[in-house]
Amino acid sequence: MKEMLWHKHNWPENVRKTLDYPNEPLFAILDNAAKKSGEKTYTIFHTERTYNNVLESANRIANYLRSSGIKKGDRVALFLPNLPHYPPIFFGILKAGAVVVTCNPRYKAPELKHQLEDSGAKMVFCVDHPEMTPTCYEAVKGTKVSQVIICGVKPWLPKFKALIGGLFGKIPKSPYYEEGITIRYEEIMANYAPDPPKVKIKPKEDLALILYTGGTTGVPKGAMLTHHNLFANVLQYNEWIWLEPDEGGPAAPVDVGNEVYIGALPWYHSYGLTLTMIASAYQQSKLICIPDPRAGKPPLSDLLAALQDYKVTFLHSVPAMYAGIAYHPNVAKYDLSSLKACASGAAPLPPATAKTFEGVSGATVFEGYGLTETSPLASADPSNKRQRKFGAVGFPMPDTIIKIFDIDTGKKELKTGEDGEVAIHGPQVMKGYWQKEKETAEAIRTIGGKRYFFSGDIGHFDKEGYLVITDRKKDMINVSGLKAWPAEIEELLTEHPKIQLAAVIGMPREDDPSNETVKAYVVLAPGQTATEEEIIKWSKDKMAGYKRPTSVEFRDSLPQSAVGKVLRRILRDEELAKRGKKWEPSVG
Repeated sequence: MKEMLWHKHNWPENVRKTLDYPNEPLFAILDNAAKKSGEKTYTIFHTERTYNNVLESANRIANYLRSSGIKKGDRVALFLPNLPHYPPIFFGILKAGAVVVTCNPRYKAPELKHQLEDSGAKMVFCVDHPEMTPTCYEAVKGTKVSQVIICGVKPWLPKFKALIGGLFGKIPKSPYYEEGITIRYEEIMANYAPDPPKVKIKPKEDLALILYTGGTTGVPKGAMLTHHNLFANVLQYNEWIWLEPDEGGPAAPVDVGNEVYIGALPWYHSYGLTLTMIASAYQQSKLICIPDPRAGKPPLSDLLAALQDYKVTFLHSVPAMYAGIAYHPNVAKYDLSSLKACASGAAPLPPATAKTFEGVSGATVFEGYGLTETSPLASADPSNKRQRKFGAVGFPMPDTIIKIFDIDTGKKELKTGEDGEVAIHGPQVMKGYWQKEKETAEAIRTIGGKRYFFSGDIGHFDKEGYLVITDRKKDMINVSGLKAWPAEIEELLTEHPKIQLAAVIGMPREDDPSNETVKAYVVLAPGQTATEEEIIKWSKDKMAGYKRPTSVEFRDSLPQSAVGKVLRRILRDEELAKRGKKWEPSVG
């Protein structure tokens, strides 16, 4: 590709600007890993499974699906947390020529039912669980789902733990199983040969995944991601990672076959799925399965133990989790020195959080940016402390072009330093939204012969080509005609030594609903106390008058999505419910 602004200054020396992408289906990643490192460990969940083990299971699942009438292009859903079943099921569905639909295991029946109906899923893989399994059975009623495959954890436990758990009822299981539509995962493993069907995949055309957006601003939409989208994004990520030793010396790429990833983020979400579950397979690395990263007393204790015990080297997480680890009361008791690279995404990373986490771990933290619609990675800071820039999300990935367009018309490309809507072109950009032609036409536009995804995010490039994300278009706060962006205010607030986490919303003024004031929600660092007046007074020296909070509410925690993104919508709804009103966005 031609040289862009971001190539001219601090572009990492070893990273190529353009890559060669194989014309292969996504499941070739698992096939290749097994061929090269078949006896090496892939997944760890109490017991270990090699790449050969996982490939064999995936092939059995593919055989079962085709034998049960699943055809190329049919949709099959996963309603599972991060269990060792996930990789073989995911790749097995693809090997059958079907399309994966990942579903949030926290969903209630109506939410799950919407995704099953919208996608037209014909089967669901569901965890054996006292709440999730009944939820699944309720959700499939009236849908096209003909089979629910129950995935229990007992077979994955050491025999002693499985026996003790069985005796004392500690192994989770459903209170009932629906007759006629239920089959167990173990039955597939026992009764179907590892003989996958031969399917012809066109990587750039055929869907691998329908991944639903979070729905924080409306009804979730299914992003259609092809085999090529996801494969390309894994290659872009792999190319990007070059680690520089703190003691000096040349940068080194990923140590293929010897890295250890941990599934701290959910695999139903694009961040955890692509950059942890699939990327670890591409790198022939170990993958630690973590069904609940907040487990333990205090919360996150089990995750800290896993980071130490398995000598994890790569961690993908979100700012809230990095803050939770950095300020964990027992963090000093754990050895986190194995960590080499820690990527952060899904929300702005406060510099104070990154530096505190680096202080307790010794790792390098760098920030990335992306969306479900971009598979997800669109840009990232260089993975070293020398070239990364706090407050920015780095440079576009290889073969990726990002432009900034005016907010009002979306047609005028803006100059360096000017805030506008972020539009992304690259091999990782989705095919479109499932069965939503109008929304697809609004989001994806052809400019200069290239397809650009208009993200709804607001940002700009600085003079060195670093991308800076200001905020979400729909979250803009209108203060007397001036634009205030919550993410910017939140980052400034977290510079306060007493504040661990902050969220900001715009609230309509009672006397002028078209005008808004800024309200801040604050979680204090452990052991700290503060007053509303203290925070507002401190803000006067840190930000312009129209950005300053006019009110501050202290909370023990903030509502967050499963990947740690603060849900400002819930805060707005709570606040407006007190006034008997409903929120309407000022923009978009």
